[in-house]
Amino acid sequence: MNANERPLDVVILAAGQGTRMKSALPKVLHPVAGRPMVAWAVKAAQEVGARQVVVVTGHGAEQVEAALVGQGVVFARQDRQLGTGHAFACGLDALTDHAGADVLVLYGDTPLLRVETLRALLADHRARGSAMTILTGELPDATGYGRIIRDEAGNVTRIVEQKDASPLERTVREFNSGVYLMDSRATDLTHRITNTNASGEYYLTDLLGLYRAEGAEAHAFRIDDPGEVIGANDRTGLAEAEDIIRQRITQGHMRAGVTIHMPATVYIEDTVVLGRDVTLEPGVILRGDTRVEDGVTVGAYAVVTDSTLEAGAVVKPHSVLEGARVGAGSDVGPFARLRPGTVLGQGVHIGNFVETKNAQLAPGVKAGHLAYLGDVTVGEETNVGAGTIVANYDGVNKHRTTVGAGVFIGSNSTLIAPRTVGNAAFIAAGSAVHDDVPEGAMAVARGKQRTIEGWSRRYWGGMREQVGRKLPWLAGWLERRDS
Repeated sequence: MNANERPLDVVILAAGQGTRMKSALPKVLHPVAGRPMVAWAVKAAQEVGARQVVVVTGHGAEQVEAALVGQGVVFARQDRQLGTGHAFACGLDALTDHAGADVLVLYGDTPLLRVETLRALLADHRARGSAMTILTGELPDATGYGRIIRDEAGNVTRIVEQKDASPLERTVREFNSGVYLMDSRATDLTHRITNTNASGEYYLTDLLGLYRAEGAEAHAFRIDDPGEVIGANDRTGLAEAEDIIRQRITQGHMRAGVTIHMPATVYIEDTVVLGRDVTLEPGVILRGDTRVEDGVTVGAYAVVTDSTLEAGAVVKPHSVLEGARVGAGSDVGPFARLRPGTVLGQGVHIGNFVETKNAQLAPGVKAGHLAYLGDVTVGEETNVGAGTIVANYDGVNKHRTTVGAGVFIGSNSTLIAPRTVGNAAFIAAGSAVHDDVPEGAMAVARGKQRTIEGWSRRYWGGMREQVGRKLPWLAGWLERRDS
């Protein structure tokens, strides 16, 4: 079989506890730019063309496996922590068919490793006809890492751990990343690894010696950016990794035609999709399954999660959207909140301090100020006045209200669900609507106004001493009326 036609299987080691995170959450589940760290390894494996991906779990196995369900991976449990060689053996045993396949080892705590790097590693491995290729990097000071020891011809002869290295070997700057690409002999050789060492563990690094004992060629592939293989071992490393990935994401979007003002302030998760000519103002946060179509503008400090913004929509500053769909040409905010189940049709206007939840607003609806629209369907071109409330909750259950097209709802009105308001109806300002309103009718549901002359003078006059201390204008008004 041609080397380039060989299948590739990937084993991801994700069984460690990660005590330096100081967290009840397994280390590999700490998120980086919208994905758990281990999910970045899964994504890279799949994008490099893996036929099978096995994730080896151990600490917090149930949580890790639950987080990756449905992502096209299988799991292997390392019930006892007996070293990296043992963990890799557990993963190999879970492969259903590995005859003739190359095997790649990745780690659940190295989210910065690029798929482009893995492709280059795979191409180099196959072009050289290598049996084992070690991904390496170079640091000015590689203290703490295993060193790559080469012979005079440049061939890799050994991997020496820090504690076992001689003073001369500790000056070596090339370090072992722990990422290995091996031919199909990996399965047999891995099961030959022994634990005859001071710690009694099975070391994956012993594979190099086993390959060389077979007379097989082992090479190193050194990457330009060693930061790609530096793991996130604590909260500081996690923040540094997220900052690097965030920069990669924003730069990728800008190269694809997105305008991002002050990109250092913008946070976009890897799962977000942006169209062309999108504009993101400073402080924008885009999370989860968010889709932003061409020509959309998202204003400063808006937060958008699991939402779709159709072409030409505008989300104004400080608005918060979650699980919402904003129709083409609609505008939202500033300071608006769209909660899950909100669907805005084309050209809808949602103004400042308007909140929606499970609300479907047809094209042309306007709700400009200070409204709550929950569990409601609103027909096209309806105007919702300032202070309108859909009272959808009776203390136990939620109820739905249907408002027709072309309705005018006056300011400070309350629709007490469940209600139906017909097309072209009119609701007078200040009404508490507790009956359905027929098509074309006007509803007035408020107490009759009474005007009592001279009431203010008598009322405030009874508190003249307090008014004199606290309300000087009103005190003067009383004096003028008394004179």
